[in-house]
Amino acid sequence: LELKPEIEFDDFDKIDFRVGTIKKAEKHPNADKLLVFEVKMGTEIRQVISGVSKDFTPEEMIGKKVIVVANLKPRKLRGLESKGMILFAENGERLELVTTVAEDGNEVS
Repeated sequence: LELKPEIEFDDFDKIDFRVGTIKKAEKHPNADKLLVFEVKMGTEIRQVISGVSKDFTPEEMIGKKVIVVANLKPRKLRGLESKGMILFAENGERLELVTTVAEDGNEVS
């Protein structure tokens, strides 16, 4: 198993993982591989963009409870801003959602 370099607990502790519910999903207008999500985390709704369109359709993502890296610095992807990152796991053939039944906005620890 090849791992990335070790980090200190303090580095990991800086990451704010939150539960989010996908309320809206659509294909990115300027990129075939990207999906644009509207994710509700507690009282806040954010746009998060992920390169997962080969594994998921927008329709199947709506209503999913996912884990979001909520304090990731925003960045533009093909002209649209993404304010977070949804966690996925690789299973060798495709990506799988990392999901939960916890309420959106809850912390993940």
